[in-house]
Amino acid sequence: MLAIGFDIVQILLNVLWWIIVVQAILSVLIAFNVINTYNDFVSALWRGLNTLTEPIYRPIRRVLPDTGPMDFAPFVVLILIAIINYAVIPNLDAALISPGT
Repeated sequence: MLAIGFDIVQILLNVLWWIIVVQAILSVLIAFNVINTYNDFVSALWRGLNTLTEPIYRPIRRVLPDTGPMDFAPFVVLILIAIINYAVIPNLDAALISPGT
């Protein structure tokens, strides 16, 4: 039963990973004026992605130094997700499922 919980956490982390990647791509496209936020769909998608990710980025932005126009918070979050997904959860799963072996 505990393994199912870890699987769910990994799936949610993968979904968050893709949300951040899509937001980063959309950010670049908006910055280079390939697409603009005057389009209702693009504007709604951009606001929705920012609403989802801003609570995650805010504490990291407080710790990171100001780098001007380049925001490194998404990269830090992606690295943290990778660490949790590929190092923490498998080791925690192995430790909790078979503690004596």
